[in-house]
Amino acid sequence: MGDLRNDSLDLFIALSRASQWVNAHADRDIRLRGLNRTEFGVLELLYHKGSQAIQQIGSKVLMSSGNITYVVDKLEKKKLVSRRACTEDRRLIYAEITEAGREWIEESFPGHTEIIEQAMSGLSAEEKQTAAQLLKKLGKHAQESFK
Repeated sequence: MGDLRNDSLDLFIALSRASQWVNAHADRDIRLRGLNRTEFGVLELLYHKGSQAIQQIGSKVLMSSGNITYVVDKLEKKKLVSRRACTEDRRLIYAEITEAGREWIEESFPGHTEIIEQAMSGLSAEEKQTAAQLLKKLGKHAQESFK
């Protein structure tokens, strides 16, 4: 029986573990600020891209979408997001960030960025750039070859 280890498996494991630990830092910070990763992702999207049709948010956030309606409900209860019906098409409901949501992001983002920078500080600036280029290349190929 030969050695079952190979470069692709080693990379897969390293990538999964690195992602898991970096996400652990980010998730803990978001939880301490009172949201979860999906809520944060939706709020960040609305902050940076403006109001979005609820039906289209799932495909735009970085994480698994789960039930976006439920996430928007939770953000609405926290007064960070509001809903409005589209005037042209009543079937479309838009989520938009509130003033309180905008303040929350502007208050939280610098500290959150710092946490991510700490989590990534195991690499030099040059290594981060190289890693980002390689991972984009890997992701693009994996996406294109996924049938």
